[in-house]
Amino acid sequence: MKTTLSSSLPVPAGAVAARPSRLRHWRAALLLAPLFVMLLLFCLVPMGWVVAHSIQGDEGLTLEHFKEVLGSPFYLKAFDNTLRISLYSSVIGLLITLAAAASLRRVESRLKNLVVAFINMTSNLSGVPLAFAFIIIVGTNGALTLLFRQWGWLDDFHLYSRSGLILLYTYFQLPLGLLLLYPALDALDDHWQEAAALLGANHRAYWQHVGLPVLAPALLGTFILLLANAMGAYATAFALTSGNFNLVTVRIASLVSGNVYLEPNLAAALSVLLVALLALVAAVNQWLLKRSYHAC
Repeated sequence: MKTTLSSSLPVPAGAVAARPSRLRHWRAALLLAPLFVMLLLFCLVPMGWVVAHSIQGDEGLTLEHFKEVLGSPFYLKAFDNTLRISLYSSVIGLLITLAAAASLRRVESRLKNLVVAFINMTSNLSGVPLAFAFIIIVGTNGALTLLFRQWGWLDDFHLYSRSGLILLYTYFQLPLGLLLLYPALDALDDHWQEAAALLGANHRAYWQHVGLPVLAPALLGTFILLLANAMGAYATAFALTSGNFNLVTVRIASLVSGNVYLEPNLAAALSVLLVALLALVAAVNQWLLKRSYHAC
């Protein structure tokens, strides 16, 4: 009798719908499991290894590696060069890609698709092939270098200096910046500029009070990605300068490979400081984003 009464009780519709919903969530989690495994194996575990070895010494845990880095003018110069080149190339690349993305929205669809396809192709040109291409074109005896010197346009430019690295870094920043900023410009409505013109605002006032504040989150996010992309670059700079230019990534590679002397723990300390610098820049970016949201 109890069984008959219990089976005749109505089942809430929400309970029936909740079971398939939970099942779908578990299926989605299972599909994401390989991604989490790859994240663990190739990001978290290596980062944990680096942090552990950065404080490991011959007699146990120590901070001597960090003291050596922060007290060495040679390593501090490496951070200075890396930060300067990354900042200059990121700012120049951001300005160029912002103008290019705004112009690209105005052209016809066929030309636009051709430019986007070309950008996708050139975004893969980096590392040793990019350095070799720049050596052929604007190296010491490059085609454009000899031509510009003959015309008197070029006197003291050297590709293997800081200015040459800034030029090289800016070039490989452009495809990434354009691919990131081009979709972000869809947040701007063309009618806003027409309305601003009707209210008496010129082109500069529109971008100052409407366009740039709306694009501020995308601009800041793109800048951080460009900065991280430049600070972590290694193959291009090494192939161009043969490891003779003092950059943090080049110093880390030389300490690990043992070109001068093998110091993996010191290289781990350099890596931790580089990651900490990127984390600081990201934290400043988040603070600026919050201020831009409050201002809007």
